[in-house]
Amino acid sequence: MISCDVFAKVNLYLHVCAKRPDGYHELDSLVVFAQTGDRIEVTAASDLSLSITGPLAGSLENEPDNLVLQAARKLQNLCGVKEGAHIVLDKHLPVAAGIGGGSGDAAATIKALCQLWDVSPSKSDLESLALSLGADVPICLAGHAAHVGGIGEDISSRKIPECWMVLVNPGVGVSTPSVFKARRGAFKPASPVADQFQFEGFIGALKERSNDLMEPAISIAPIIETVLNKLETQKGSAIARMSGSGATCFALFEEKKDAENAKKAIKNAHPDWWAEAAKLVC
Repeated sequence: MISCDVFAKVNLYLHVCAKRPDGYHELDSLVVFAQTGDRIEVTAASDLSLSITGPLAGSLENEPDNLVLQAARKLQNLCGVKEGAHIVLDKHLPVAAGIGGGSGDAAATIKALCQLWDVSPSKSDLESLALSLGADVPICLAGHAAHVGGIGEDISSRKIPECWMVLVNPGVGVSTPSVFKARRGAFKPASPVADQFQFEGFIGALKERSNDLMEPAISIAPIIETVLNKLETQKGSAIARMSGSGATCFALFEEKKDAENAKKAIKNAHPDWWAEAAKLVC
């Protein structure tokens, strides 16, 4: 058996820069990964199959063709693999939540199956395969802090300081196309963040930027604003914001203890909300 962790993907800021003729949007974002999430396990088999376990498995039970299986089939075709695999997705991240759960699961499946099947596609072939599955899959395949441009394919590594994050989702799924449709206002020019080594400078750079999808997401799901207010008022919270198209929100903390206490306080006040405290991948 080969296993691969799927960490939550978080957009620390997100600017919408342009709309392309094909309908996709050009983005400018700093993406990081928090060390909490799903897990993919693969074992040899004659055919491709998928089992879903974990506390949030029920959120995917009605999905006819999971992105995990799509990724497996595309890798199989790319590499001419004849054998199959039994894939187990241990689901802990909420779906339609703006933290790349499905994309991360697909990326982890590609990584695990490359080992299981002993195949080594070229970097360009892997990147093309990932992008064909979704705009967030390439950065999830990379799995490290990076500036992301284009529709998700333009990835440049970034250094970030050691810090902690609290992630909170109120149990509301938000449709990404609906959020983009609700967005108003002009497009923004890209303003990539340089490498950051000190926490204070890191937070300062983020505060100069924003998430252009936060306001339209709140208009669709007002509870997002409630979550943000909860995160902003926690001791040690340096910045609170929504990730991606929502509805998951986050706050950054310099100290582990403050992050863990914030998570505990939010869970005590709202036991029905999903909340996790995790260190960022540096």
